[in-house]
Amino acid sequence: MKAPSSHHDTVLAAQGLVKRFGGITATDNVTLNLKKGARHALIGPNGAGKTTLINLLTGVLEPTEGRIFLEGQEISRLAPHQRVRRGLVRTFQINQLFDSMTPLETLALTVSQHRGLGAKWWQPLGANKDVAARCEQLLEQFHLTSVMDQPTRVLAYGKRRLLEIAIALACEPRVLLLDEPVAGVPAGEREELLHTVAALPSDVSVLLIEHDMDLVFSFATRMTVLVNGAVLTEGTPEEISSDQRVKAVYLGHGDEINDAIPMGRGAANQEARHV
Repeated sequence: MKAPSSHHDTVLAAQGLVKRFGGITATDNVTLNLKKGARHALIGPNGAGKTTLINLLTGVLEPTEGRIFLEGQEISRLAPHQRVRRGLVRTFQINQLFDSMTPLETLALTVSQHRGLGAKWWQPLGANKDVAARCEQLLEQFHLTSVMDQPTRVLAYGKRRLLEIAIALACEPRVLLLDEPVAGVPAGEREELLHTVAALPSDVSVLLIEHDMDLVFSFATRMTVLVNGAVLTEGTPEEISSDQRVKAVYLGHGDEINDAIPMGRGAANQEARHV
């Protein structure tokens, strides 16, 4: 089933999504439209339902009600791997990597599998020049060349996060969902990761979940605020920064929003726990 024809520039759409766990409504009639090439942030206090929404979009959970469309085609009941094949890829709040493999081996496996060469991934990397070239490009793009032959388990945490995003990009997504990419990254490793996120390809539409408001306000051109599983408001960073309801939501949940909001887009020109 196709999405309504009025949203030709929408790459990912959620319409009236509801997710109930028994008597608890974790996602409450959420409608979200991600535009082509978007840099869209999803924010809200702990327990707002952000991770639940991402799990619905990616197929980890099935909606109780509502529909999801990717490039106009309904994907509401597709399995996660089928959504990946169609170009909807995510990273996770807690990285999920093969500790015994090197970044080069991990990317070679991912690229080979994505290109239908999974049965031959074990062959020497140079056996397929296209795979080798793509791996080299990703290793350089994500600042992993210097550690490409080290077991993943010994990498600094920031490098592990970079590798996870590189794996996602190796799947050639049209939509990339970043679930707290800088969560747990030490201060000394954050700058490299932030610059890399900012430099993601412009043709990839990105939906970002993040507690770090400096990253949110420097990256996003549009923002959606979730509260108690429902959309409180949506708008540009300027509109969100001046919305008193948003500031009120964060009062009592820490002052991070109030610390970051005054910077707004000036910083540019210069959340989610499991629910």
